[in-house]
Amino acid sequence: MNVNLGGYHVGDIEFSAAFDIDINKVGKDLADAILAEPNNTIQFATVPAAGVLVNRGITLDGLGKYVSQKVVEATCPVADVVKILKDTRTDVVVSYLPVGSELATQWYVEQVLAAGCGFVNCIPVFIASKPQWQQRFKERGLPVIGDDIKSQVGATITHRMLVNLFRERGVRLDKTYQLNFGGNTDFLNMLERERLDSKKISKTNAVTSQLGEPMQADDVHVGPSDYVPWLKDRKWCHIHMEGTTFGNVPLKCEVKLEVWDSPNSAGVVIDAVRCIKLALDRGLSGQLDGPSGYFMKSPPIQYTDNEARERTAAFIRGE
Repeated sequence: MNVNLGGYHVGDIEFSAAFDIDINKVGKDLADAILAEPNNTIQFATVPAAGVLVNRGITLDGLGKYVSQKVVEATCPVADVVKILKDTRTDVVVSYLPVGSELATQWYVEQVLAAGCGFVNCIPVFIASKPQWQQRFKERGLPVIGDDIKSQVGATITHRMLVNLFRERGVRLDKTYQLNFGGNTDFLNMLERERLDSKKISKTNAVTSQLGEPMQADDVHVGPSDYVPWLKDRKWCHIHMEGTTFGNVPLKCEVKLEVWDSPNSAGVVIDAVRCIKLALDRGLSGQLDGPSGYFMKSPPIQYTDNEARERTAAFIRGE
């Protein structure tokens, strides 16, 4: 969304380290690992050798029962994450762990804090929005952005904007749903419904927070729906909204959105990484409210998207 962000160009980002558990990726150059199965996204660029080998990360609860049918764990020992992050002088760590990886996320956050890096939490395990983790980052003098990345134009941001449109135009939103399905390992992992508690909370709150008043739980459904292998990294979203206009006259809205899922969020995390770097440069610590509100579904404070965008722009300017 910003080619140049506070003096940092998109091309100024350098990959310094990488961690995974997949035998198809561990030990490979990062440029090769990003194309290894089960990755199945669109390739829009030829990536030269990065000179960065993928290290063996920790598994814990990061590998669900469905994804484990596609992913074979590497047998080598877990790498010393803190040492690698320090040796490579890594500024910012980005987490794209699978949904439901509560223990693995907390383990990695401890490594990040020990290594002295900023952190971008792209998944719905609540870190930036939890006071105890906010305090830990403040104590270490480190910034954090989270939780649960929005896409550049995805299901959640589209749904939020429509909810805001209803509210601002005086339409009462009575019922709504958002159904998403795709063919990448994110959707395969989310077939395991017990891993979805935080994801449903995150996606639902991201939408209903824009209403200004509570909505009956039975009248709103926002969440992943199914896994369709042939879609690969494409994600299809169906949004349905029913409202009441002037004179108690009904109004209905239907939207279908199709995106390539991975690059859709990559365009946002590139901005988040550079905001963390700006915070490090300026000696800022703890959660970054404006950028978290703009980039994430479950930030510490929910703003409207326009307000979050303005706050992020002000942050970038140093105000």
